[in-house]
Amino acid sequence: MLRKMERKPRFLCLHGMRTSAKIFQEQIFKKWPDSILQNMDLVFIDAPFPSLDKPTIKGFVGVDNLFDPPYYDWFHFDQEFMEYKNFDECLYYIEDCMLKLGHFDGLMGFSQGAILSATLPVLQKKGFALKKVPQIKNVIIIGGATFLCPIMAEKAHPSGGNPCNSLHFLGETDILKERGMKLLESFVSPYAIHHPSGHTIPRLDDKAVLIMQKFLEQIQNEEEEKKDFISAQQMDEIHN
Repeated sequence: MLRKMERKPRFLCLHGMRTSAKIFQEQIFKKWPDSILQNMDLVFIDAPFPSLDKPTIKGFVGVDNLFDPPYYDWFHFDQEFMEYKNFDECLYYIEDCMLKLGHFDGLMGFSQGAILSATLPVLQKKGFALKKVPQIKNVIIIGGATFLCPIMAEKAHPSGGNPCNSLHFLGETDILKERGMKLLESFVSPYAIHHPSGHTIPRLDDKAVLIMQKFLEQIQNEEEEKKDFISAQQMDEIHN
């Protein structure tokens, strides 16, 4: 049983392509139980760029018939996913949001937002992004994937393994499943929730709830260890 947290882990939430903060928030709060949501502080933001025309990507299912616009994208790309536009501007925008909104313990993303959430901690550690905010140590990846562009893949997916705490949602019929599994394997000690659906935000069954509770409990334990370490240091300074 997850203990009640003194301070809930705070996640910046990055929605999927051609959706919005409002849509992502509605999907999460409609599908995830209170037992999980009450132990998380979720902050949803819109991506910086209005969506272009609906992309003609094989297997892509938009939300146009389910949710009203406006729709946004984090960055734009060609049909082969090899060239990216507005990517640097996206990184600056996210950093600016984090500076304005306060401290975050992690990132949570779906689809395009999940690709970013998995990538940003590595780019940050290498000095390519988020230079003005503390290191991101926790990520929740829903329907994520690796970058196809070799240059971006080399920067974003280290061969030695990503040490960031991660929880991955992998859909059995997701069009990104193969790349999602590859992303999973790039993390050192990932948690994984497999579900029978496709490229979507799934409901959590009992098994998924337990896995997610363990993930949140790990964050909780690490925060308590950090707090105890700082307290011990302060005591040493007093006595010395």
